[in-house]
Amino acid sequence: MPGSPTTAATGHFTFADWQERALGPGEDTHPRLAHASVRNTFSGGIEAAGTICEYTIVYTTPKTGSFAGMEMLTGRLDGREGSFAVEERGWFGEDGTVHCAFEVVEGSGSGELSGLKGKGGFTARQGEAAVAYRFEYELG
Repeated sequence: MPGSPTTAATGHFTFADWQERALGPGEDTHPRLAHASVRNTFSGGIEAAGTICEYTIVYTTPKTGSFAGMEMLTGRLDGREGSFAVEERGWFGEDGTVHCAFEVVEGSGSGELSGLKGKGGFTARQGEAAVAYRFEYELG
């Protein structure tokens, strides 16, 4: 986003629901695919309850792998009301730590978030109840 001023938003999210199912061969086969339907609740700069998120996951071992997904957030961003979608990509390691980067899907901003562009990320450590996120954005 060169040349445009960006605003930083931070906060936390919690997993409200996580439903995962294996795709293809049994759960003891690696690599293997899985699908997860997730609902999150965001607080802080992003305020959104019950987001809709769909992940495709590749487990390379029982504890490691990578994922990609889309998440739809409806609520507020720094007090502005609307919706937007983010594309997420990440990986997880032996210790259960999840590393994720996300970017706003171009053209997905609605309401007061029309024209939203931005990217961010989070690192979730196993056992944490709330996960800190960072998000840098601009409204066009």
